[in-house]
Amino acid sequence: MKKNTGITRVLLAFRHSGKGFKFLITQEAAFQQELILAAVLAPLSFVISQNLSELLLLLMSLALVLIVEILNTAIEATVDRVGQEYHELSGLAKDLGSMAVLVSLLFAAGVWITFLWRYGSTAIN
Repeated sequence: MKKNTGITRVLLAFRHSGKGFKFLITQEAAFQQELILAAVLAPLSFVISQNLSELLLLLMSLALVLIVEILNTAIEATVDRVGQEYHELSGLAKDLGSMAVLVSLLFAAGVWITFLWRYGSTAIN
């Protein structure tokens, strides 16, 4: 089987990524909610950050949540493809994916709360 290379490979990667994104925004409620949250918070990051490092930390915390949600969805799709019958390891895989999403959300919340707290304190003074 001939492997795609060069620009063909890049174009196919974009097409496959687009199909994945379309699935996420039409079928995955959690991703939809997290994407809306990121769209609302991303512009705010330009207001509350004081330098490029802070801006990147705020934006990367949002991106991390989306990336982990994408990976969790991939795990769930793979487990569901293998079979619908219950298996302890299938349940564990889904639970661990869910836990990864929770950890990323808690991290992002911690970052954002810290910056918003500081922004609120400096706005009052």
